[in-house]
Amino acid sequence: MPDTLNVALGDRSYPILFAEDLADKVLDFVSELTAAGRRFVVITDRNVATIQAPTLQRLFGDAPTLVVPSGEESKSIAELAKALDFLAAQGLDRSGLVFAVGGGVVGDLAGFAAASYLRGIDYCQVPTTLLAMVDSSVGGKTGINLKAGKNLAGAFHQPKRVFIATGFLKLLPPREFAAGMAEVIKTALLGDRLLFEDLERQALSAGDLRLAWTVRVCCGIKAGLVESDERELAASGGRALLNLGHTFGHAIEQVTGYGTYLHGEAVAVGLCAAGRLSRALGMVGDDEVRRIESVVSAHGLPTRLRSPLPVAGLLAAMARDKKARAGTLRFVLLKALGEAVVRSDVPPAQVEAVWRDMGCA
Repeated sequence: MPDTLNVALGDRSYPILFAEDLADKVLDFVSELTAAGRRFVVITDRNVATIQAPTLQRLFGDAPTLVVPSGEESKSIAELAKALDFLAAQGLDRSGLVFAVGGGVVGDLAGFAAASYLRGIDYCQVPTTLLAMVDSSVGGKTGINLKAGKNLAGAFHQPKRVFIATGFLKLLPPREFAAGMAEVIKTALLGDRLLFEDLERQALSAGDLRLAWTVRVCCGIKAGLVESDERELAASGGRALLNLGHTFGHAIEQVTGYGTYLHGEAVAVGLCAAGRLSRALGMVGDDEVRRIESVVSAHGLPTRLRSPLPVAGLLAAMARDKKARAGTLRFVLLKALGEAVVRSDVPPAQVEAVWRDMGCA
């Protein structure tokens, strides 16, 4: 039997199901939809459509399927338009449902399309990457990127179910698995020191027996933060803590055009930058920074920029970050390993100094 975690949000509550294989549970849900006369479609990407073709056929049969290009570039206005046109072409009404099958890009795009079409229809997340399992499939944040910045258009739209089948990870390329580990490390740093120390003792791998437990722990932490602050409105702390490393990471992605770094790789650099900024503000010491960078490196992730980037461009990208309030940029920083805090009193000169320390031109 699968393990189940409920995200308690009143009438928007939903279950997250965990198991190595959840095919039977997905098929049961598909049967429920069919019996109720509800039409459904699938949105996935080219990689999943190729690698997981037998699984998609088994789960969804001949259901209409939209295949989008793989990669961050698909989180765009153009691909959103195609998705909306696809939903309309299938004649979905307000009882329709979208299955988002893939990584974070697919989940964000399909979720935003579902939130927008007919002013909102149901969708389910079927994450196939580690990053999506531990982070983006849970919490109802959907959206796309704009030229001005990452995730600047979107909607809060909670899924009806999340099916986390860790068996998908057996076919995940090593680089994609490592990218997902950035979000695992992030979660440990902001809210679970014991998890961080476990990763520190031994790096987690795709075949590790600890993997299922780790995914479950990360989802539990995120669910708790989402329940307490669904729309990221808390004056301090709250859901914003999940952005640890992301203010730096999103700037890297934008300046490099969303193609040089995977999202998790940019976040990994961002975690190291956040550690260094926390040290500059006297919140942590050299040992904590060393330990963060050691764990990041042990999981095959970059701790510094691969090549120099212009500081001015990165600072400009950060200024457009969606977490800013009243024109002031907010940073998620570390009080200790396993404890994070949101601060808006960070001197710009210290941010610039950290960028230069990370290898900027």
